[in-house]
Amino acid sequence: MLRKILLIIVVSLFAFGISKLSFAMVCGSKMPEAQAQEPTVVSQEEPVDVGNKICPVSGEKIDEKLKATYEYEGKIYNFCCPACVEEFKKEPEKYIKKVEEELKAQSKEETKEKIEQPSTMHEGHGEMHH
Repeated sequence: MLRKILLIIVVSLFAFGISKLSFAMVCGSKMPEAQAQEPTVVSQEEPVDVGNKICPVSGEKIDEKLKATYEYEGKIYNFCCPACVEEFKKEPEKYIKKVEEELKAQSKEETKEKIEQPSTMHEGHGEMHH
């Protein structure tokens, strides 16, 4: 009985080894080379924080101490809580539009502030020309 079990194990291992060998032969001997030349493409770029300060799901300002983040398509989005992350996952494109609108508005506001602030280099300059 023990001999039969050992024989079955040896035959199974042999058959398994032959099948692996024949698979490698079918795939060609270049299989290891192809893997070395063309490594699996993994995103080499670090994910980018989009920098949103308002939760796209709830519309609330994000508290840095309590915020939740979620990476989607190489970008990190900020949320007020983990529940909003779950909601985002259901319709990411809908909420991404909200984030983009927020960032555009924020960019316009920053540009407006720069224009309204006088340059410190020219302060008092007009008084010298009187």
